[in-house]
Amino acid sequence: MVEWRTSGLTDYATGVAQMERQVAAIRAGEAEEQVWLLEHPPLYTAGTSARTEDLLNPRFPVHATGRGGQYTYHGPGQRVAYVMLDLKQRYQGTPDLRHFVWTLEDWLIRTLAALGVQGERREGRIGIWVTTPAGEAKIAALGIRVRQGVSYHGISLNVSPDLSHFQGIVPCGIREYGVSSLAALGVDAGMAEVDAALKAAWPF
Repeated sequence: MVEWRTSGLTDYATGVAQMERQVAAIRAGEAEEQVWLLEHPPLYTAGTSARTEDLLNPRFPVHATGRGGQYTYHGPGQRVAYVMLDLKQRYQGTPDLRHFVWTLEDWLIRTLAALGVQGERREGRIGIWVTTPAGEAKIAALGIRVRQGVSYHGISLNVSPDLSHFQGIVPCGIREYGVSSLAALGVDAGMAEVDAALKAAWPF
């Protein structure tokens, strides 16, 4: 059984420390799996594949993180979901990480569909993409890590963040395309509505 937890604006270092404690407890069989919905103050995170040249203007704090991927931005108006699941149990042995990532992408696509937005995968590009009048743009990102069979970190969905904050980095190392949000697409959805859509589309 998955426990759903919702918090307000949460300091990044504090959030990661709490997430890691939860993951250790899940691994030890002392806690339920958890999806933690929260927001962070403005910051950049550097995944394990981050390149120095993709940090263009460190106007906000930069945090090195153990998740996969490159640079990303977190800030108010963006729904972050930390997904802490016992994949060994769910996949009855060795976790199928490719399938796990595909399922998280599908979760985002179905959540967006419930909000009236067509989100899509793109070959060779990480994240979920939308078509805007200015061209293709990323609306959601994924970055996960698995330790001893338990997943952590997770996904972020742009609800109504300040999109100019993304200009300090090359998001996920992709220079050719921009970023978008539900608000930029004309969808007037609050966090409560987005959270309800995420829970309704939950695939596990």
